[in-house]
Amino acid sequence: MTFNYWFVIVGVLLVVMAVARPIFGRLPISTPMMYLAVGIAFGEQGLALVDIDPFEDAGLIERVTEIAVIVSLFTAGLKLRVPLRDRLWRVPILLAFVSMIVTVGLITAVGYYWLGMSLGLAVLFGAVLAPTDPVLAADVQVTDTRDRDPIRFSLTGEAGLNDGTAFPFLMLGLGLLGLHELGSGGRTWWLIDVLWAIPGGLVIGAALGTAIGSFVLYLRKQHTHVLGGEEFLTLGLISLSYGVALLAHTYGFLAVFAAGVAMRKIEQRTTGEENDPEEVLEEVVQSETANQPEMHPRAAPAHLTRSVLHFNEQLERLGEVGVMLLIGTMISTRYLPMVALWFVPLLFLVIRPIAAAAALVRSDTSNLQRGLISWFGVRGIGSVYYLMYAVVHGLEEDVARELIGLTLTVVASSVVIHGIMVSPIMLWYKRREGGRSWIDRGRAG
Repeated sequence: MTFNYWFVIVGVLLVVMAVARPIFGRLPISTPMMYLAVGIAFGEQGLALVDIDPFEDAGLIERVTEIAVIVSLFTAGLKLRVPLRDRLWRVPILLAFVSMIVTVGLITAVGYYWLGMSLGLAVLFGAVLAPTDPVLAADVQVTDTRDRDPIRFSLTGEAGLNDGTAFPFLMLGLGLLGLHELGSGGRTWWLIDVLWAIPGGLVIGAALGTAIGSFVLYLRKQHTHVLGGEEFLTLGLISLSYGVALLAHTYGFLAVFAAGVAMRKIEQRTTGEENDPEEVLEEVVQSETANQPEMHPRAAPAHLTRSVLHFNEQLERLGEVGVMLLIGTMISTRYLPMVALWFVPLLFLVIRPIAAAAALVRSDTSNLQRGLISWFGVRGIGSVYYLMYAVVHGLEEDVARELIGLTLTVVASSVVIHGIMVSPIMLWYKRREGGRSWIDRGRAG
């Protein structure tokens, strides 16, 4: 009966959220919090109508979270309409690499010395909890094409990149546990999992995003029958970039993110860096000579990108519903470890700030911006995917269940704590920083 209950739960929840969304928007709660609460209510801790075992059902959970992550990564890439040469990109890149390394190292040390884990398990644990989440961090992501706020841009870019840059550490942890080939002296890991898989994924995604986006725009300008089909284009490009990257033994997460960035770059080059694509579309629509703005040389890229982004955002919301319900049903007192009482505060209040500070020490951000970037290191669906990936690849049941309990506790805590605080904090920040350019804000403090 479990599957039948899922239909009812999801159906009722979607209807309620559609009707009551304006009300929830005025409350200090996020939609992931609502989905998580509903999942808990129908899971083992509530009515016990849905029974999902995170170890026995690891394969299913891995696929569901995998799909949700790649959709959100493509969306994150599409939102970043800033030239790659712009110094705004420096902060998310530093966060995705420097902060990632420091976070994995600190969590590894805590796991090894304080939690009594083996070195391999501690490294794997660090890789699971290191990436920030592109799905649950929607409230602190860029809001429109002109949004150049350092906090929003940095958190969006970091979440888009670090779901891929955490993968080498996951493979290292599995290798130290004897579940992945590292090679003599770690040679295979360095050559394949680091030096090949990271740049390879970025190049594959960027190439496919550029090629397919350019080809579709060319056909749209030349042939009227190519109008529409953004839904198929979105799913096709996501699937193609992800699949090709995996077949090439690179990181599909990075490929999907790069494909989204590449598609946005096509629109940016055609419309112009200083022009708002929405304004260009409006000008073309009002033009007497533009009967079909979708085919106009200036408007076609903006129309295509807007349509793809809108469709992808709807997919992202649906994925958020399904995955948060799933996480909620898996939360059980059987898996809640006592060490979470001190580990969760340590992760949010010590490890994340230290790692972010290491990455931002010489950046153009202000002290306030560094503090907010440090605080909004939201953990979520990516961590669940990485953990399920490790379970599917042979992680022993006893240690797997230990990590499951701690990981689910961290994710649930992040959803609740960050969900309550994000709206008032970002509203306060917007009012405080209003009227000042991002360059001035970066040089302040």
